[in-house]
Amino acid sequence: MTAEKLKICFAASSGGHLEQLMMLKPLMDKYDSFILTERTSYSVNTKGTKTYYVKQVNRREKGLLPKLLWDSAQSLRIFLRERPDAVICAGVLAVLPMCVICKLFRRKVIFIESFAKVTSATKSGEFVYKFADQFYVQWESMLKVYPKAIYLGGIY
Repeated sequence: MTAEKLKICFAASSGGHLEQLMMLKPLMDKYDSFILTERTSYSVNTKGTKTYYVKQVNRREKGLLPKLLWDSAQSLRIFLRERPDAVICAGVLAVLPMCVICKLFRRKVIFIESFAKVTSATKSGEFVYKFADQFYVQWESMLKVYPKAIYLGGIY
């Protein structure tokens, strides 16, 4: 498959994670792509890029499991509709099911650890690091936390 024909899912939770991912807009425009994010009152301009929404999930809330199951089912439905070749993820819990689904279907999983993390891992990063095909950190100091990560600087 040629690079121009790749389909990429850009997945990020709302807020700063999605803002970071939107810094990759030139990459989104280069490939057939879509965005997967949480439905919240916070909005980022995703104009021009197909966008799918899942429920926002907080690991400390009571309804965690039902929401996570719902998001997993929604992510599978989106995956089967879109058939991405890869997922580029910069997010937390709500978008992690897409990473797992892509891995199960032998698609590439690329994770970008949060710019806000300078010396310690996120829970999402710790989880995805175990199976990501590529794992990026935005601070050189994070190579101590994730020794197999790739450091290219910040995406801001």
